[in-house]
Amino acid sequence: MAKVKLFALFRELAGVSEIEVEGRNLREILENLTNRHPKLKEAFFKDNKLKEFVQIMVNGKNARGNLDFEVSDRDLIAIFPPVSGG
Repeated sequence: MAKVKLFALFRELAGVSEIEVEGRNLREILENLTNRHPKLKEAFFKDNKLKEFVQIMVNGKNARGNLDFEVSDRDLIAIFPPVSGG
């Protein structure tokens, strides 16, 4: 199982900041994560497409545009909404 860290709004919606999720790629990780925490599905997806502002990092590398990105049990996946401020 890959370790998934959720930040800001996503952490609040899931009620957890860190969770282990099964999946061979980001698509499966997100599917299993949203099945366990349905409030995240609406936050992540619109018309079955990942919303543009959802940022996903795997081991510190931006993987946002590639849901077929393969992951392993050793990977750390960070999912966070856009960051703004000034």
